[in-house]
Amino acid sequence: MYSQLIRKFIEQEVLPETYAIDAESWFVPLVEHIAARHRKDRSPLVVGITGAQGTGKSTLAKLISALLTKNGFRVTILSIDDFYLSRHARARLAETVHPLLASRGVPGTHDTPLALSTLTALESAGAADQVLLPAFNKAEDDCVIKDYWLKVNGPIDVILLEGWFVGASSMSDTELLNPVNELEQTEDKEGDWRRYVNQQLGLDYQTLFRRINELVMLQAPSFDKVFEWRGKQEEKLKNKIGYEAKGVMDSIELLRFIQHYERLTRHCLVTLPAQADVVFRLDNNHRVIERLTKTVKG
Repeated sequence: MYSQLIRKFIEQEVLPETYAIDAESWFVPLVEHIAARHRKDRSPLVVGITGAQGTGKSTLAKLISALLTKNGFRVTILSIDDFYLSRHARARLAETVHPLLASRGVPGTHDTPLALSTLTALESAGAADQVLLPAFNKAEDDCVIKDYWLKVNGPIDVILLEGWFVGASSMSDTELLNPVNELEQTEDKEGDWRRYVNQQLGLDYQTLFRRINELVMLQAPSFDKVFEWRGKQEEKLKNKIGYEAKGVMDSIELLRFIQHYERLTRHCLVTLPAQADVVFRLDNNHRVIERLTKTVKG
């Protein structure tokens, strides 16, 4: 039923041929499950897509959207990355809280009230309503001005919220004591940055995550693979917009950048499989090898 659409999708996204096999075997049944749940609940369904950097969250969100749209559903994709604070706002945080907050990515560097209000607007949008979707330009490392935000019309059937720590819980104070990498050892000696990040994760982010009806996880085999796959993402960005853009990193910059994410990524790899409704385990070649499903809520 979906073979032709999947083939076209692979060509557009420049994906390997093996993705078609995984899509047919693993992701089409997920789409059918989401469709059935929406038909049962008859209200906007919020599906979270979580997984470490480079696991393929945005690609999966696009595929789910394409397949659901073919079935007549109205779908909107939100990325938590599109709610990053501006460079100016992060610079203020760097001055007033901790220098490491100048770098985007970790909890505390997003506009969570905007994320919550956008989700609310999408959930409640009627046929006469139009919702603006915020956007962030990673190549420029700054917010897209409001005049260029995408506009979507209601009503919306399925909202896909994707992000590398979507659904994550905060850690205990004990878990924060010892540095996990050179960045924390040298630039966060007192632990102020990681405590702030953890504190922020326990606040509005949890309010946002509680709005998720179904959480899907793409589980990387290890943190080492996360670094490798994130590097491939950077290569794609370089090929797309060139090396001169402000947000494009070389290998040394990327190594430092990924260390901002390491603590929470490792935490998510351990804790989120038990929280997610559906877990797709990935092997070293980025192929799905297993689907784990939690007992249906309610």
